[in-house]
Amino acid sequence: MHDIWSPWHGCTKISEGCAHCYMYFLDKVHGNKNGSEIYKTKNMRYPLMKNKDGSYKIKSGEQIRVCMSSDFFLEEADSWREEAWDIMRIRKDVVFFLLTKRADRIQKCLPKDWEDGWENIFLNVTCENQKRADERIPILLSIPAKHKGIMCAPFIGPVTIEKYLALNQLEQVIVGGENYDGARPCDFEWVKSLREECVKYNVKFCFIETGTKFIKDGKTYILKNKDLQAKMAYKSKMNFEGKKINWKLYDEFLNPLNKEEIYQPFFWEKCEECGSRPICNGCSKCGKCTKF
Repeated sequence: MHDIWSPWHGCTKISEGCAHCYMYFLDKVHGNKNGSEIYKTKNMRYPLMKNKDGSYKIKSGEQIRVCMSSDFFLEEADSWREEAWDIMRIRKDVVFFLLTKRADRIQKCLPKDWEDGWENIFLNVTCENQKRADERIPILLSIPAKHKGIMCAPFIGPVTIEKYLALNQLEQVIVGGENYDGARPCDFEWVKSLREECVKYNVKFCFIETGTKFIKDGKTYILKNKDLQAKMAYKSKMNFEGKKINWKLYDEFLNPLNKEEIYQPFFWEKCEECGSRPICNGCSKCGKCTKF
C-alpha cells in the first residue's frame, strides 16, 4: 500500500490489544518470521523517493501511516528515530500519521525543535479498551501537538471518551474490530455508543471494519473476508465527517500549499462501499494491480 511507511519492523507485546497481533500472524504466514524480531527496514527513506521526472512518489497532501508493523516510539528503535524525524521535517507537505501504545515514551522521543508540535504530524494513541483509554489519552492530551486522535483497534471492549472529547483536542476517532488468529468479538453497541459521543462534540468518527467476530443485536457474525468487513462497516452508516481537520502544509521553500497543489485521491467504484475510505489515500494507480 502506498500510504504506509515502515522505517522499522517488529514489535514487543505490551497490552491486551497486542495479544493476537496481526503483524505477528502475517509475519508467520509470510515466511515463519518472528514478529518480535525488530529491525530497521530498507524503506527508511521511502518518503524521499522520487520518480524519473524528479517529483516525489508520495504527493503533497497525502497522509502516510507510519510503523503499522511496529510502534514509532518503540524503545528498540531509539537509535533510528532521529533519521525518521529528519525525513518528516523535510516533507512538510505530507501528513504523517503516528500511532502508538507507548504513550509514556512520546515526550522523551520528540525532536528538539518540536516546540508546540509540527503541523504535519498527526499524533495518535491506541485505545483498545477503557483501561488503555484512561491510561493513554491523558498522556496524549498533556503533550503539545497540532493534531491528536485515537484509534480503538482492535476494539475489544466498550470505551467512553466524552470527558476527553470535551477538552477539544481530539480531532479523530478510528474504530475497527480484530482479525486473524484468536480474534475477539467487536460489539456494534460499543461502536454506536462511541460514535454518539463523537457526534456530540463534532469529532470525525471512522468505523473502518467489523473484525472477524462481529456482534450485532446479540448475534455473532463470522466475517473472515476483510473487504466484506469494510463493506459492512460502511453499510452501518456509522462514519461521521465531523469538524474539518485543518492541515497547514508547506513546500520545500516553506510556502503554504494551495488547494491546487494538494493531492486528490483516486478511488475505484468498489471503494464507494469501504469503511476506510474517509481516511484512505485512494489508489496510486501504480499499474501493478490487475484486479480492476
